[in-house]
Amino acid sequence: MSRNDEPRPKRSRAAERRLVPLSVWLCPDITPGESGVKDRPRVTETVARHLIGACSRPGGVVADVFPTSEAVLVTVAGMERLGVGCVPRLPVAQHLAGRLRQELAADQRAAVRLRPHGPHQLREALLGLEGRVELLIAALPPYPEAGRAAGPASASCPSCRAEPPTLALPQLGRFLEDARHVLAPGGHLAVITTARHERGRLVDLAPGIIRRAGAAGLAYVQHVIAVRVPVEGDALVVQADPAELGQLRRAQSAELPPVVSVHADVCLFARIAGGAR
Repeated sequence: MSRNDEPRPKRSRAAERRLVPLSVWLCPDITPGESGVKDRPRVTETVARHLIGACSRPGGVVADVFPTSEAVLVTVAGMERLGVGCVPRLPVAQHLAGRLRQELAADQRAAVRLRPHGPHQLREALLGLEGRVELLIAALPPYPEAGRAAGPASASCPSCRAEPPTLALPQLGRFLEDARHVLAPGGHLAVITTARHERGRLVDLAPGIIRRAGAAGLAYVQHVIAVRVPVEGDALVVQADPAELGQLRRAQSAELPPVVSVHADVCLFARIAGGAR
C-alpha cells in the first residue's frame, strides 16, 4: 500500500465534511441596454446556461420563479427543455411574451409557457407538473427599499418598473416546502441572491436560506459564486452604471467607498430521491 492509499484519520474525514462545496463561474453581465433595478438579482443567460446544463436533461422541465427578463426562458428553449415562467403581473407577462416572440422561433416558443402566478402560489403555477420539475431557478427579490430605486434607464421595461414580489422570511419557508413538492426526485432548486447594505448594515440572505431549506427537506448541495463583471488579467472590470466605468478613489478619503455588485450567490439544493413530499 502506497502512502497515498493509507486510510485517512477520522478527524481529517470529519474536517472535509465541514468544507463548503464552492465553485466560481464567470458570468459577465454584458447584455446591452439592460440595466434593470439596482441590486435586484437577475439571471443572465450565462448563469442560466450553467444551471440548466448541470441540473437538467433535454426534454426536462425548468421553471423560472421570479422572472425579470426573458433570459432564462430563451436559454431553456435553446437547450431543448420545457420552460415555465411564473409571472404574477400582467404588464410583465405581456412584456416577456413580446420579447419571447422576438427572440425565439415558432417551434421554440411552443416549448415555453408563462403562468400568471406569484411565488406564493408555486404549486398552483406548476399544477400538472408536480414531481416532474428538474430545475427551479429563483432569483429572490431584494429587501423592500431596493425595489424603489429604479433608475431612468429602466423606464422602458415593465419588469424593471414593477415592484418585485415580496417574500418575507416566514413566507420563505412555505416557498421552499412548495419547491420540494414540485421538484422531481433528485431535482434541484437554485436560489440566487446578492449581499446588500441596508440601514448601514451588510445583509446576506444565504445563511438563513440554507437553514430554512434544510428544515423544508432540501439538501444543500453547493454554493456558487457567479462573477457578474468581466475579468481582464487579474482585475475585475467594474462599472458604476452601464455607461460609466468605476473611478479610482483616494485612499485618504474619509468618505465611504461606492458599493457595486460584482457577483451573485447561487445556493444549490436538491430534493433527495425517495424523500417525503
